[in-house]
Amino acid sequence: MCNQNILVHTKRPFFCLRKTHPGKDGMNSFMSWVGGKKALREVILDRFPAEYKRYVEVFGGGGWVLFYKPPGSDFEVFNDYNRNLVNLYRCVREHPMQLKDELYFTLNSRCDFEYMKEVLHTQADLPDIRRAAYFYQVLRESYAASMDSFAAQPHSMWKNFQPIINACARLQSVVIENRDFERVIKQYDRPESFFYCDPPYYATEDYYKDVGFGTADHERLADCLAGIQGKFLLSYNDCLEIRSLYDKPGYRIESVERLHNMKQRFSAGEQYPELLISNYDTGERRKMQMQISLVDIFDWEDREQEEPE
Repeated sequence: MCNQNILVHTKRPFFCLRKTHPGKDGMNSFMSWVGGKKALREVILDRFPAEYKRYVEVFGGGGWVLFYKPPGSDFEVFNDYNRNLVNLYRCVREHPMQLKDELYFTLNSRCDFEYMKEVLHTQADLPDIRRAAYFYQVLRESYAASMDSFAAQPHSMWKNFQPIINACARLQSVVIENRDFERVIKQYDRPESFFYCDPPYYATEDYYKDVGFGTADHERLADCLAGIQGKFLLSYNDCLEIRSLYDKPGYRIESVERLHNMKQRFSAGEQYPELLISNYDTGERRKMQMQISLVDIFDWEDREQEEPE
């Protein structure tokens, strides 16, 4: 079961500012991804800063937080080091119909799956749209989005076409980057910047394909975030190494839990402990909304008392 505080925060939209509460504008990602934040996206959005002008998703992956976050007046950046993943995002944004055409007659086939996986692995020269289609098909047809083993499950590619079109519309004003995390953070860092970081978790670095992130990079990320002008929210697996790395003055470390998706098949209901680490008060948005709501209530009561009989 989730941490009790988490349940209180996420079940009461009264505490969420309208500009970032998902509401009717929240949407799903068009793809699955190892370590995707579908299960925690509402918890994460509820802890966004009260004010910021730049939103940077440093380890973009499946983009579950970005897509769930309604677009506003803030400047948005999606970054990922995986070249094939970023090529897919760009094709979704700029060539959705051509990508749909490339995927239209695909087969849910082990033979095709192994062929496309090998082509991507050898980095063969392919047109961007075909490379994006191969990458997306391998991703959708692999077990747990691992891009490793064929899932052998019924799946119609046509069901993904509308999510791709929806993602195209959402990404129109988003800057898409394909750079190392440290370079992106330094480039976009301002006092009004907000960085959401979801790096490969500690001791799971090998689960991810072509991410350019090894064991030593956990410390490099911590050092980079320690020197920024803006705010950051960081999601991690709950372990002693990460707790020690971020045990610093001015940092907040919060424990949360979610369903362990990889183990539901054999151990239904098992939870996975995670950490949310920040350099600001993650309750500031809820406090501000509470103050605004209380002012509205008092104003309404005052107007009622002033009305003539």
